[in-house]
Amino acid sequence: MSLDLNPSLSAARDAGKLPGITAYHRLDGPGSSFDLREFQSAFWRVPAGQVPADAAAFGLWSRALPRTVAITISTGSKIEAHPHKAGHLGLVSHDFGVDYDVPAGKVPYAKETWLIKLMDVFGISGVRFDLSNLISGTKSSGLGGSATIATAVALLANELAGAPFTREQIVPMAALMEQDLGISITGSQEQSNVVYGGVTDYVWFPWGLPGIAGGFGTSLRRTLLNEDDYPELRSHMRLYHSGTERLSSKVNAVWLERLRDPEGYDRHNAALALAYDFREGLRTRDWARVSLAVGSYRQIRSELCGAYMTRECHDIQAKCAEFGAESFPLGAGGGGAIMIFGRSSDSLSGLDRALGAAYRRIDFDLKPRGHEFHNLPAKPATL
Repeated sequence: MSLDLNPSLSAARDAGKLPGITAYHRLDGPGSSFDLREFQSAFWRVPAGQVPADAAAFGLWSRALPRTVAITISTGSKIEAHPHKAGHLGLVSHDFGVDYDVPAGKVPYAKETWLIKLMDVFGISGVRFDLSNLISGTKSSGLGGSATIATAVALLANELAGAPFTREQIVPMAALMEQDLGISITGSQEQSNVVYGGVTDYVWFPWGLPGIAGGFGTSLRRTLLNEDDYPELRSHMRLYHSGTERLSSKVNAVWLERLRDPEGYDRHNAALALAYDFREGLRTRDWARVSLAVGSYRQIRSELCGAYMTRECHDIQAKCAEFGAESFPLGAGGGGAIMIFGRSSDSLSGLDRALGAAYRRIDFDLKPRGHEFHNLPAKPATL
């Protein structure tokens, strides 16, 4: 038995109010990779004492724990739910060139049908999801696009099914479906960003909070900056695309393998302190501390796997150094998107002129939330 959404979605279509969701990408930085399951497990130990309420004290208490800071930006994806034939599920994405129609309850557990398989989890039918990117040229760019769209699919399907899952449960559901079906090596930062959003510090708890139910995807979260602070932070940031793409999985595989040798483990472990510095620099608006953490973290990643930095990445970093800025290839560097952070916002105009002739700048705004629903029914349907 499934919940047939065709009647309600047909009425919504006729009223010009089809339900949907907009989900946003994230920029990360020092702490990237610590959301992967293996990294969470490798560096997690029970911290001493109770969880402090004070922001600074919480940072110190969690300093040795794996963490990732995610900064929500205005690029991302949009999904609109359309009526579909009864008993079937549909999914269309012109950006990825897919158009699926599968009987509900009979979706293969396969890489090709991973998103529609995620829809099928919620026991719905008679619905087609139409997917699109908000900005062209951001597909597979290192901004966490596949994780973002998977989380958006799960969030929207969950709402249309009457919200049987909590938002905390959506994070591991989206992450594990993507990882286990071989779409990419993913953790929980992009999924958490879509669910929560903002400029947020995520401290990971791979087996849940001690003594409390939970599991992979569990985090303690702290908002580091409020919306009033966004313009100042944004003035120190740029986002460029190198024009070169390669498989990120190979670099991730090397980083994961380096956990197994003592020297590699020690280098990864040293990066924990830089993730903390990045967090504290953002929280206190100490932009020099943020910039130093970004540069030092990039250096450690490069030492652990030389393929992380492409020729274009090295060229961009050389130009950044001339203007007192640091670059950070996002994800595992394969998608081509590169975050730039400048100690002084004034110097970035000159950097833009130096980079503009060879590389594409991606404009963005900062967002306080990771997703926005549109035209949801006042009373969600239930099975």
